Amino acid sequence: MRSPLLMIAAVDMALSILLGAIGAHALTGQITEKALGWWHTASDYQTYQALGLLALSHQTKLGIAPAITLLLGSLAFSGSLYVLALGGPTFLVWITPMGGLAMLAGWLWIAKNEWRTA
Repeated sequence: MRSPLLMIAAVDMALSILLGAIGAHALTGQITEKALGWWHTASDYQTYQALGLLALSHQTKLGIAPAITLLLGSLAFSGSLYVLALGGPTFLVWITPMGGLAMLAGWLWIAKNEWRTA
C-alpha cells in the first residue's frame, strides 16, 4: 500500500537538505547575516517537520488532518522565512508566526488524540 504522506515527507526532507545546502554554500556572502539566520531557521524547522511527517506516515489511526496541519504550518513558516531572506515582501512577517501556530496546533492535535486513546 502506498503512503502519500511518506512520499510527501520524503520530498519535504529532500527539499530541506537542498535548501539548507543552498543557504550554507550559495547564499553565504550574498545575503545579510540576519537573512542567512532566517534561512537556517527555515531549513531547521522544515527538517524537524519532515521528520515528524515521516514518523506519522504509518500512523493510520490519526487520520490525515493533523499531518496536513503540520505540512501547511511548515510551508507557511519555512516558506515565508525563505522568501523574506531573499528580500521578499515584508508582509510575510505576519505569515511566519501563523505557520508556527499551525505546527504547534498539529502536534497538540496529535497529543490530544493519543491522550484520548490511551
